[in-house]
Amino acid sequence: MPHPSPRPASHSVDESEVAKFSALAAEWWDPNGKFRPLHIFNPVRISFIREVAASHFGRDSRALRPFEGLSLLDIGCGGGLLSEPMARQGFQVLGADASEKNIRTAETHAEGSGLTLTYRAMTAEALVDEGQSFDLVLNMEVVEHVADLPGFLKSCASLIAPGGMMIVATLNRTLKSLALAKFGAEYVLRWLPPGTHDWNRFVRPDELQACLEEAGLQAKRLQGVAFDPLRWEWQLSPDTGVNYMIVATR
Repeated sequence: MPHPSPRPASHSVDESEVAKFSALAAEWWDPNGKFRPLHIFNPVRISFIREVAASHFGRDSRALRPFEGLSLLDIGCGGGLLSEPMARQGFQVLGADASEKNIRTAETHAEGSGLTLTYRAMTAEALVDEGQSFDLVLNMEVVEHVADLPGFLKSCASLIAPGGMMIVATLNRTLKSLALAKFGAEYVLRWLPPGTHDWNRFVRPDELQACLEEAGLQAKRLQGVAFDPLRWEWQLSPDTGVNYMIVATR
């Protein structure tokens, strides 16, 4: 695939955050590397997306490719850890990321996997300027890294086609998340490189819901996600104290 053209400037992009993840771009697909937590997290995310999307769009979640004919934007796609599974389920996928290094990693892996999907070094604002729209927008573990949360979500909302939906996953700003997701994950367990997250940028569910409503969306479901150390896996949970997802529709 050709290398992406230079990324347009964006008021919501924090260049220091882009640089941070660009430096790790080569490790996206290493299940034992710096992104190991996301590899462990992926099964519960994929299952949740499949369940919610099948219900919303009236598709059979038991089908091999239930989402044929539907378009999906994975904004902040990184190396494509979610984009590829979504393409396998039938979505026409565009993975967009502010980091060109991430996009090159995602393209290379997709080529090796024989998958048909598109990656672009692109911001949400630039996609809005192009007049793009998608049935489903995935906004997963991104909002805690942007410079302008309301503006970013407004742009993302503009990218949802009529009758479409967006799923946002992020971290709650609580003392529990400070202990577990910041100090525990980065300095004790060493799941993430120190400095990966800024706890002050974590977003409470009420704050996120207010931004979504201001952007013209309706928050339909709040879902907590918790790590089970005995099973060594993530599971859906009523506990939203650390990780959570919100489903919003137009």
